[in-house]
Amino acid sequence: MNRAEMLSRVEKRRKPWDIVVIGGGASGIGCAVDAAARGYEVLLLEQSDFGKGTSSRSTKLVHGGVRYLEQGNISLVMEALKERGILRQNAPHLVKNLPFIVPNYDWWEMPFYGAGLKIYDLLSVRYRFGKSKILSKKEILRRLPTLKTEGLRGGVIYFDGQFDDTRLLINLATTAAERGATLLNYARVFGLEKDAEGFINGVNFSDEESGQIFQAQARAVINATGAFCDEVRRMSDRKAENLIAPSQGIHLVFDRSFLPTDHAIMIPHTSDGRVMFAIPWHGVTLVGTTDTPVKQAQTEPDAMEDEIEFILKTAGKYLHKPPARKDILSVFTGIRPLVKNEEAKNTAALSRDHLIEIDGSGLLTLTGGKWTTYRRMAEDAVNQAAVLAKLPEKNCPTTKLKIHGYCENSEKFGELSVYGSDAEKISELIASDEKFAQKIHEDLPYRVGEIVWATRFEMARTVEDALARRTRALFLNARAALSAAPLTAKIMAEQLGTDEAWQKEQLEKFNETAQHFIAE
Repeated sequence: MNRAEMLSRVEKRRKPWDIVVIGGGASGIGCAVDAAARGYEVLLLEQSDFGKGTSSRSTKLVHGGVRYLEQGNISLVMEALKERGILRQNAPHLVKNLPFIVPNYDWWEMPFYGAGLKIYDLLSVRYRFGKSKILSKKEILRRLPTLKTEGLRGGVIYFDGQFDDTRLLINLATTAAERGATLLNYARVFGLEKDAEGFINGVNFSDEESGQIFQAQARAVINATGAFCDEVRRMSDRKAENLIAPSQGIHLVFDRSFLPTDHAIMIPHTSDGRVMFAIPWHGVTLVGTTDTPVKQAQTEPDAMEDEIEFILKTAGKYLHKPPARKDILSVFTGIRPLVKNEEAKNTAALSRDHLIEIDGSGLLTLTGGKWTTYRRMAEDAVNQAAVLAKLPEKNCPTTKLKIHGYCENSEKFGELSVYGSDAEKISELIASDEKFAQKIHEDLPYRVGEIVWATRFEMARTVEDALARRTRALFLNARAALSAAPLTAKIMAEQLGTDEAWQKEQLEKFNETAQHFIAE
């Protein structure tokens, strides 16, 4: 995972790549892993940083989707539950069991949700995370001491998966690289090349760091740009109609005191028709999400005022101590690439299934879907791309492919557990220099050595890369991340060989980004 080396490969390349992937989120990186694992020569290009968009802004759950079960989408739930199990097998250092409690306040809720979650268990087949069961009021309060007691009758417990989304994404990128894939962040595709017959045979892109322009020939091109896929589709066909109806969801982050437990809360029905979760994650409490249609996807979307108030109000109905605006440590917003349906009345009703489109010029677009099913999405896309490119047929090996960092007992590494097998090397790095053991901020769990590691080995190129996606500082506590930015910039400048002007520019850019994560 060295960017200079990756760029050098592109510069030296004289023959077409088997597959070029546009987009460095979950679906794009998933395609790179799949294609490289099959032995295909693959180049992935991401216009900003890996996971900059939706893939870093999820609810941090690997799940089948209880709400989709209620909607009757059994096939999606079964597929997601299977993929949830496969992901836990392949990345146990990042995917963990998380018990969820559905509190019941009306007489009909316990039998209704109890029966529904038993079906959820049965659909898991051999990938079950745990058995659901009905709990008494006393048992609910023992597990959730901050839950509001008025009217509480009891509840149901069930089990799903939790993960760190961009930590998994970086591990997937490393997995692809280890199998020969070439991956570049800050490489913006601005055009598609076509042969004499009008079929796509390459891409034009710019190295956003140097401004240098490149052309990469390709036997097949996969457009995996999520909420921005329509922009790339129109590079191929200017008249292409939108596939995506973007919807944004926000999450609020609070101190652990609001949910001082290892159990999560699931509210199956809110006033906007969505499920809401309150989840313990990295020592904080994460609450979300909303589902608000937006006209256009933005790289750095803002939470709307009514979305913030909606989550505060809904959380206040269930928590003994209602969270207030002043308690918000961070707010993050993601854009869902939902497949358009003219008959749907709201975005909550739109399908979370994925879609593959191959246009008249041979551009393959992969969109829709969800984090949990990224592997299956990639398998389907690479299967189709291989046919398009007339590549040798090779079976998909990713159902049993261990993801970089694989470690069955990562808890032994304490604060470094999310790094899995890399934790030992990071520990050695931290121990090698006294300043590497320094925390970047007293309210954050990260050390200088982790910034050094991210810069040296994980292609972190900016302060935002390091504080938002290699560590999760910006998501955990936006103001603390802002305070940690000067030290982070200094450390990264030393590693990258840049000057004070670079540090100043980075701090200005990070301050601008961080404002989107602060609820004034």
